[in-house]
Amino acid sequence: MKKIRILVVNDSPMVRQAISGLLGADPGIAVIAAVADPIFAMARMRIQWPDVLVIDLALKRMDGLTFLRKIMSERPTPVIVYAASSPHGVAHAVEARTAGALNVIARPDGDVKRFLEESAAELIQAVKAAAPIDMGKPKSPGIARDRVRARGELPVMEKEKNTADVITAPPAPRSSVQTTERIIALGMSTGGTQALERVLVALPSDCPGIVVVQHMMENFTNAFAERLNLKCAVVVSEAVDGELLRRGHVLIAPGGKHLMLRRSGTSYYAEVVEGPRVNRHKPSVDVLFRSVAKCAGPNALGAIMTGMGDDGARGLLEMRQSGSATIAQDEASCVVFGMPKEAIKLGAAERQIPLGQIAQALITWGAT
Repeated sequence: MKKIRILVVNDSPMVRQAISGLLGADPGIAVIAAVADPIFAMARMRIQWPDVLVIDLALKRMDGLTFLRKIMSERPTPVIVYAASSPHGVAHAVEARTAGALNVIARPDGDVKRFLEESAAELIQAVKAAAPIDMGKPKSPGIARDRVRARGELPVMEKEKNTADVITAPPAPRSSVQTTERIIALGMSTGGTQALERVLVALPSDCPGIVVVQHMMENFTNAFAERLNLKCAVVVSEAVDGELLRRGHVLIAPGGKHLMLRRSGTSYYAEVVEGPRVNRHKPSVDVLFRSVAKCAGPNALGAIMTGMGDDGARGLLEMRQSGSATIAQDEASCVVFGMPKEAIKLGAAERQIPLGQIAQALITWGAT
């Protein structure tokens, strides 16, 4: 079996050694080089191009974000980044995801070596999931890629028991107060930061209220929401427990917590809760979609977008069974077709739509 070729870029000799040792211990991975900065990395890459890069954003001579953008503009390659968990590091991490990084791992400011050892399984899983992804043709900086697709199947990961029932309470009795207020639920993972931005910037300020789960770590979602809010006509914010979902507002699930929708009378509210991971994720798309199916039914539209794994597939099926409109992003426009593919296999999606047409589909549905 061909090994996954990894290039590590980190300015700490100790950290380079630790990451190289952790990855190199896996029989399916070969670390072809571990260098101190992007200048050395580019020289090494001219000799042998890696399948995946693992880089820190805080680098010398050229910062990691600039390096990432250079790679994506010249020869797009799967990249996993380490980012500090400080406010400055979080902001850079959000920019990295938007620039094309497939995964961000938050590192503490303390004992980094110990953290790396404890997060070894996460890093190895991230590398193996990233390696099969074809990042597409080079693109000019700032221009979203339209066609990127996965090469073959992603590695099979151990599936957790679906614990969505633990999170989602039994359906409440149907209210005698009818409502025609419409809501939209979106779920995504790998590649979703870019895809979500492309959809939201095209929406008008009076569109139906939107709830979103993007697989993202704790402390990162607020900065992500703030960045989107500056670019969009809709108001985008991190969801707060008990918050009313209004037209023209987008609520994004906080990292490390589940987001559900609740109805009271004719209004919908966000419910932000703790709980176990569902389908390996917290927040989980399944948890959100199942709650929308139960409290909104035919007044809702669900869209599952780019991402690896199967989170959201069963929830989207429940939405369709409850009368909701359902769509899936098509394969050609997905960074990873995993989540939409699983939903389509279950018969959960009524239609497959290219990323560039999803915003218009939401607008059209909201106007009918």
